[in-house]
Amino acid sequence: MNKSITCIVTDDEPMARKGLEGYIRKIPSLQLLATCEDALALRKVLETQKPDLLFLDIEMPQLSGIDLLKSLHDPPKVILTTAYEEFALEGFELDVIDYLLKPVSFERFTKAVDKAIDYFQSRSASEAIFIKVNGCLEKVLIADVLFVEALENYVAFHTTKHGKLVTHATLKSVITSLPSLFQTHKSFLVNIKKITAIRGANVLLGSTEVPLSKSKMGNLKMALSTQGIMLNP
Repeated sequence: MNKSITCIVTDDEPMARKGLEGYIRKIPSLQLLATCEDALALRKVLETQKPDLLFLDIEMPQLSGIDLLKSLHDPPKVILTTAYEEFALEGFELDVIDYLLKPVSFERFTKAVDKAIDYFQSRSASEAIFIKVNGCLEKVLIADVLFVEALENYVAFHTTKHGKLVTHATLKSVITSLPSLFQTHKSFLVNIKKITAIRGANVLLGSTEVPLSKSKMGNLKMALSTQGIMLNP
């Protein structure tokens, strides 16, 4: 990976924290941002820090790691640490990457980290597409796509960094390859994270208006709500 995986260690046992800190320093692909002595301290840190990965103890005073995880909207990925194997099942139900049973050996730690690396590498691969324009392949991050417009036998990708990119394709093929984009109209797909307002029969992406079919309105509002995006009416 080109980018280090940023992480935070949270455990109420000082020796457990020190052990994980030492393991992290041995792995170049990990970058330790902070250590916390309990879940309440971690919650405070997460107000200003956005780590990729948490090494999170389960059994802690006042607030357990599991309860903290359940309370977070869009939490980082998590590797749980616990002295109690029976907690593992509940952790996996929360889509954690792995769980480490204490005492944690370095060999077992590296296996969990390898799972995290595999996850972030696969996610990075899905965050970009290559668009063929004038015989060249342009790499475009999904996050930079504003909307996609159908133009008969072509589609136009309207992006924040590359402007308008026109390529020979169908809107149907784009829907298949980029399911994260939302179809607002028979001829338009939008990146819902770029939506700034819904106004009448249009979706606003900053100063740009894209048509919105009445039949798509309910599903769009549901998709926005699912991602925690709140718009002014």
